[in-house]
Amino acid sequence: MTAYFVAVRTAIKDADAMQTYGEMVPPTMAGHAITPLAVYGKVRATDGPATDGAVIIAFPSFAEAEAWYDSPAYQEALAYRLKGADYQTFIIEGVD
Repeated sequence: MTAYFVAVRTAIKDADAMQTYGEMVPPTMAGHAITPLAVYGKVRATDGPATDGAVIIAFPSFAEAEAWYDSPAYQEALAYRLKGADYQTFIIEGVD
């Protein structure tokens, strides 16, 4: 069953850290079946706090989404995301 990694950014704290994160992420995708569905496109907040940006990435399964997120390469990049911005992220199982 398809799963989605969703990242909602509420504020950038360190632009340099975010630039490093952005450079580090593409190589983390090698070897993973990843389909980007939305990557920081136009956003309209309809409820709750304003959203600075969002990403939605599809994976063939929940386990594959976890394998990418938990990979050493992504975990290394993640340190820069955590330093660079405030996010809420989650993996959610879809409906097929």
